[in-house]
Amino acid sequence: MIPQSFIQDLLARVDIVDVIERYLPLKKSGANYFACCPFHGEKSASFSVSPSKQFYHCFGCGVHGSAIGFLMEYSGLGFIDAVKELAAMAGVQVPDDGKFSARNEDTHAPLVAAMNTAATFYREQLRHSRSAIDYLKRRGVSGEIAARFGIGYAPDEWQALQKVFPEYSARNLLDAGLVIDNDQGRRYDRFRGRIIFPIHDRRGRIIAFGGRVLDSGEPKYLNSPETPLFEKGRELYGLFLAQKPIRDSGFALVAEGYMDVVALAQYGIHNAVAALGTATTPHHINTLLRQTNRIVFCFDGDAAGRKAAWRALENALEALRDDATLAFLFLPEQHDPDSFVRAEGADAFLHAARNATPLAAFLVRSLREQCDMDSAEGRAAFVHQARPLVTRVGAPLLRLQLIKRIAEESALTQQEVETAFGLDAPAAQRFPPRDSAPFEARPGSTPRRQPAAARQRRKPPSTIDTLLRLILQHPAWAARLPVDLIPADSAEGLALIAIIDAISVGDLCPTGGLGALVERFRDSDHGATLARVAGELVDTEFDEAVVEVLFEDTLRKLQANAIDAEIARLTALAGNGGLESADRHRLSELLLEKRKLTAIGKVAEL
Repeated sequence: MIPQSFIQDLLARVDIVDVIERYLPLKKSGANYFACCPFHGEKSASFSVSPSKQFYHCFGCGVHGSAIGFLMEYSGLGFIDAVKELAAMAGVQVPDDGKFSARNEDTHAPLVAAMNTAATFYREQLRHSRSAIDYLKRRGVSGEIAARFGIGYAPDEWQALQKVFPEYSARNLLDAGLVIDNDQGRRYDRFRGRIIFPIHDRRGRIIAFGGRVLDSGEPKYLNSPETPLFEKGRELYGLFLAQKPIRDSGFALVAEGYMDVVALAQYGIHNAVAALGTATTPHHINTLLRQTNRIVFCFDGDAAGRKAAWRALENALEALRDDATLAFLFLPEQHDPDSFVRAEGADAFLHAARNATPLAAFLVRSLREQCDMDSAEGRAAFVHQARPLVTRVGAPLLRLQLIKRIAEESALTQQEVETAFGLDAPAAQRFPPRDSAPFEARPGSTPRRQPAAARQRRKPPSTIDTLLRLILQHPAWAARLPVDLIPADSAEGLALIAIIDAISVGDLCPTGGLGALVERFRDSDHGATLARVAGELVDTEFDEAVVEVLFEDTLRKLQANAIDAEIARLTALAGNGGLESADRHRLSELLLEKRKLTAIGKVAEL
């Protein structure tokens, strides 16, 4: 594995602004730099990069991290590859103890090489297959689009790949999903007599193939099996090529198959992707929402298309966000995306996509169609069927809108529907504010103080919360914290203890900045807590003199809390039968120490 000390040193060497500017145009505003977020569609610059903290944060979609995290998100790299790419930028060699390299070389590298060899073979075979070329021409696929997607052809032979893999019996061919071993031990090619569509990951590596029969035959479409490279529930066909067009167009179009993606590209629509032999999964939704805040699902208008759309809706509910839109485009029954764009043209298709039915409207309309809304029984069934769907909606405001709409449709009040759904807790408990800061601010603008009533409702930060925020801004101050006084009864307290321990053993560079600190705990139990707090701090700057005073005051509070707890314990013992001489002496010392701390605090306030 790569030593943690190297990762810390690497993050100290590079400037996150220089790294991100290789991919995004950044504009300085105040102490930070801003850009339109590359992970969701937007027109205002809400993506903030802090050079002092070496950390980025998007105020729109919430994504944040270090320079390593940015490369992982933007380029689809794994952690190790992101470190290696960052090291290459810095001109340093990545050390390794051999454990990761051996595993990686023994599994993934040979599989990737095998997939590349097979893809080259399939592309070459397409040039020599008149029937495959004629099929693509009938589907309107030009040579340019075929080359863009790397389309090929698998000959209708049992062991055609043996021509490019002399060691046809090698294990890696089976692991890559290129061949099949039957029960009799005979090996043969998985793809035979099919048009081949390479499937890329977000880095552009070929990780699987999809094959379509030329004419009749079953199955019509055949995908690679799941392998160490390929997990169909996590990958989307065409995403590697569609990432920039999605951001440029402002939405992602999800079609049913890879031929739809290719056909739309033929007509200049390049922001389309497709699921791979499975319904759209929550992971697919989350992946696309990093690229844009609008997703349009395109389905045939027949019963099968509506059934597929309903599955997509169900799988999307938990992933919904209040700042994002999911919509459904249903084509006329006689059309799929290929035939529609041929008949009506790209402008008509894009117009239909822009006017697609929003998810909430599709949900309510579909439930209405199943119930007799003119009868009490039908309206009751309508509410009953809506409950398991609406309660899964992950976007609080959208869920509230759906509840209001269902109440209107069923002739009930909002409160009655909430009671029926088991959501009759006070609204403040159901939909707590996401940001607990006392100011609302947008990048490049003056912070606007919230109404007094809103500020009063917020619970003030605890001593441990305050300390954690201060240490994230000044990690070197962790050496001044008495670890034995920090309570381990909260996620923030445990994170503080972990930071102190890491610095004390030299496993964390105290001068590496916020990004390096959060990166150190990426895969630990404290990673989520530290990333959340760091995201809240990324665009916050304080007067250093004020911060120092606040830190000293918070330390006194920490000591006072520990003294109060000890006094309470001894007082309780006294009430249960008295104290021994040593305990009475200790109680006297604690009371004196508390008076001294109180006096110091009063002087500090002056």
